[in-house]
Amino acid sequence: MESGAQRLNLKREVGLIGAVSFIAGTMIGSGIFISPQYVLSTIGSPGASLLVWACSGLIAMLGGLCYAELGTVISESGGEYIYMLRTAGRVVAFMFVFSFVAVMRPASATGIALSCAEYVVAPFFDGGTPPQVLVKCIAAVLILVLANVNCLSVRLATGIQVVSMVIKVLALLVIVLGGVAMVFQGNTDNFDVSFEGTNVGVSSIGIAFYQGLWSYDGWNTLNYLTEELKDPEVSLVPR
Repeated sequence: MESGAQRLNLKREVGLIGAVSFIAGTMIGSGIFISPQYVLSTIGSPGASLLVWACSGLIAMLGGLCYAELGTVISESGGEYIYMLRTAGRVVAFMFVFSFVAVMRPASATGIALSCAEYVVAPFFDGGTPPQVLVKCIAAVLILVLANVNCLSVRLATGIQVVSMVIKVLALLVIVLGGVAMVFQGNTDNFDVSFEGTNVGVSSIGIAFYQGLWSYDGWNTLNYLTEELKDPEVSLVPR
């Protein structure tokens, strides 16, 4: 009891496997399947494209390590909102969470849902462009279904996250192994002129990094449910 009111405590139902699946499942989204072509076309060469991906991964890793430490120091759910609330005050925290809820998160969820919906309807329109109304309706249904799942049960949401992560990892493995097989078959022409045609303009580099970082987006999501982790010190910062 605090000031005559009972404090709401969230159920700690997310273990280490669920936590890893939550981050991996969030990071391995539509971005990694869509962004590579835009990174390559924007930066202009395979070598520079790989460099952009490596640097983007390094930035995401450093950000993830910082958030892991923050999550153990301030062991409350809410992510950036709670960190701003505890350090910068209510006004800054409110401004952030308002823009996050009203603009940033809906825009991100909409983009991911539309990408997923396009893949869902593509097999039914072989060689043609599916109606945008249909794509948008399916995207809206996906958002509503997943929102309800997260509201109804943490365990169910975690289970779906684990299954989706496994499916996406398997899909990536098929792509990676296919690329490795092509290299062993002698398709190495792109490596002979790795950096030929690289666009060194500020806008090209910026857009390429934007696409790369968008694919890595999600490394901070576990901090939104810190209070639901069974053992935050283990799940956030494995020793």
